[in-house]
Amino acid sequence: MTSTRRRLLVLVAAVLVLAGVGTGVVLHAAARADRQNRPQAGGPAVDDGKLTLRQKQRLVFVNGAAGPHRTAVASVASADPKGRRTASDLKCARFYAAAGTGVCLQSTTGVLKQSNRALLLDANLSTRHTFALAGTPSRARVSPSGRFVAWTVFVSGESYSSAFFSTRTSVLDTRTMKLTPSLETFSVVKDGKPYHASDINFWGVTFASDDDTFYATLNTANKTYLVRGSLSRRTVTTLVENVECPSLSPDGTRVAFKKRILSRTDLWHEYVLDLRTLKETPLAERHSVDDQATWLDDHTVAYALPTDGKVGTSDLWSVPADGTGTPRLLLAGASSPAPL
Repeated sequence: MTSTRRRLLVLVAAVLVLAGVGTGVVLHAAARADRQNRPQAGGPAVDDGKLTLRQKQRLVFVNGAAGPHRTAVASVASADPKGRRTASDLKCARFYAAAGTGVCLQSTTGVLKQSNRALLLDANLSTRHTFALAGTPSRARVSPSGRFVAWTVFVSGESYSSAFFSTRTSVLDTRTMKLTPSLETFSVVKDGKPYHASDINFWGVTFASDDDTFYATLNTANKTYLVRGSLSRRTVTTLVENVECPSLSPDGTRVAFKKRILSRTDLWHEYVLDLRTLKETPLAERHSVDDQATWLDDHTVAYALPTDGKVGTSDLWSVPADGTGTPRLLLAGASSPAPL
C-alpha cells in the first residue's frame, strides 16, 4: 500500500468518526429538546396570541416552561403574573424592551459551530435589523426612550464565574443605526486619572433617561467597577468597586447590582446603591444571584434564579429594593423580564 493511499484511508476514517460523533451529538440534542418541548403537568398555561410592546400593564419575558413555547417571548398581566401567558413565535436567549423597541439575542448551536445574532425589533416584534454577534449572548438592555440598545456577549469562557472569560459590549443608536461594536474604544477615567490597560472588559449596560448617560461594569486587573458613561463624549468614569450587572431604577437615583461576597468565588448577593450617597443596601435575597436585575417599579426588583432540580431552567423572583421584606416567586420558568 502506498503512503498516499494510506494517508487517504486514515483521512476517510477520521471523517467517518467525526461524522458519527457529530450525528450522536445532534441526536442527543434533538432528544433533549424533544423532552423539553413536551408540556408538563402542573406547568403554567401558555397560549398563542398577539403580543405587542405597546401593551400596558404587561410583563414581557422569555418563557422557560417546558412545552412548545419554551424560549418564546411571552407576556402576562403585571397584576396577575401567575395567570395565563400569551406567547409569540419569536424565540430568544435574552430579551429586553422599552418604549416600543425590543432586542432579542439568539443562539443556535450546530455540530461544528454556534451561530449568534441580535435582532432589533419594532413594537410588533417584527425584525428591523439583524446583527451578527461575536459570541454567546449574555446581557441585553434598551434605553427608556427606546433610542439606544446594548448587548453583551461572551467571546471566550461561558460565564462570569469562569476562570478565564472575555466579553464584548456593543451599543446601537436605533435612530441613526450607528453601531459601536465595543465599549472598549471609550476613554476610561479611573480614580480621577486616565486609565489604559489591555485587559479591560465591559458588561451589563443600563441606560439613564437622558439618552446619553449609562452605567456598566468595567473589569480590569481582576477587579470590577461601576462606571458612569457618556455616549456623546465616549468616556466612562469609575465610581465604586465590586459592582457587576448594574440596573438603574426608573427614577434614576439608584442602581441594583450583584456583588461578589468573597474574593474569587462564584457567589454574588444583590444590593442597591444610592447614587448620591454611594450607600449600599443588601437586599433580602440570600441565594447567589448571577443575573442583571430588572426594576419592576421604583420599589421592587426582579431577577432570575436556577429552578430547583431542573438543569437549564430559571424562575423569576422579586424582592423589595429597600432591603426589607422577603423574596417571592414572581414567575416560574421564566427569564429576561421587561415591564411594559
